[in-house]
Amino acid sequence: MKTPPDSVAHLDFVAGIPTLDLSHFTHGTVEQRQTFVNDLGAAYRSVGFAAISGHGVAPSVIEDMYSEAEAFFALSPEIKMKHEHPEHNRQRGYVSFGTEHAKGSNAADLKEFWQVGQTTIPEGADLNNYPPNAQVIERPELASQADTLYKSLENVGRQMLRAIALHLELDEDYFEEYVPGGNSILRLIHYPPITAAPDSSVRAGQHEDINLITLLVGASADGLEVMDKEGVWTAVKALPEHLVVNVGDMLQRLTNHELKSTTHRVVNPPKELWGQSRFSMPFFCHPVPSMNLAALPQCVKHGQTAMDPATTAGQYLSERLREIGLSQEK
Repeated sequence: MKTPPDSVAHLDFVAGIPTLDLSHFTHGTVEQRQTFVNDLGAAYRSVGFAAISGHGVAPSVIEDMYSEAEAFFALSPEIKMKHEHPEHNRQRGYVSFGTEHAKGSNAADLKEFWQVGQTTIPEGADLNNYPPNAQVIERPELASQADTLYKSLENVGRQMLRAIALHLELDEDYFEEYVPGGNSILRLIHYPPITAAPDSSVRAGQHEDINLITLLVGASADGLEVMDKEGVWTAVKALPEHLVVNVGDMLQRLTNHELKSTTHRVVNPPKELWGQSRFSMPFFCHPVPSMNLAALPQCVKHGQTAMDPATTAGQYLSERLREIGLSQEK
């Protein structure tokens, strides 16, 4: 992203991507709110990523979660494997090193992770879509700390989606029918030290996210890169106080590709840093499984058809989990 697109050239690019202050939307004047909506829409139409300050997530919540995650991943492989749950399509609990791969790739990502789901389950929901979160008796604080961060990031995601709805000329509350109590996932990721030259793998192969939006808490080390329209990779170096928030495939489908689900990856560090672990904590904001992802009428030009076939969030998630190696369902 050597030269910002004209639509976002006026924005700050502190992190290598457009940088915006969410407090201008949540607590600002009418003019500040509208400017945030306009700038966020421009960022998501051209880049698909933005670094967000002013989000209100307490630094102590993030710091405590990183400390707890580091302690969990330091447990022995035998203990961690006790908490793996393939019967839940690995959407809860521990997912072992090398399990996940990018869509269309056979090279396993160089990571292990822990997944946490919704605890505020909608009344009457199909519980097959909401398996219980795993408990780790060896780290009794893990579940409660993860739930605290989960709820904080879900609230930020709802505010971001309010701004997105206004940009799309929808009612501000459009996503409120779908996201509170949705099937979102908090993922605690550990990229272990690299001990030998990888054949073809990177820490996370190039991919697009499945969900509506992803909120990424500042990682413990560099490595995240995004691809622009010309195929050029740009390093994202967000400040500790930023959340990196990007468009996922579900929002791209809903907007008929007007908002961009941008390809990104996590590359391996320089060889002199191979001995360092990397930790990150993305929150994948999903709606309830029944949400219809058919393109919004205002995003399909007269006389044209939508770029993607209609599907539901639940159907699309199931398809993608199979493609990336987390689900064994046929």
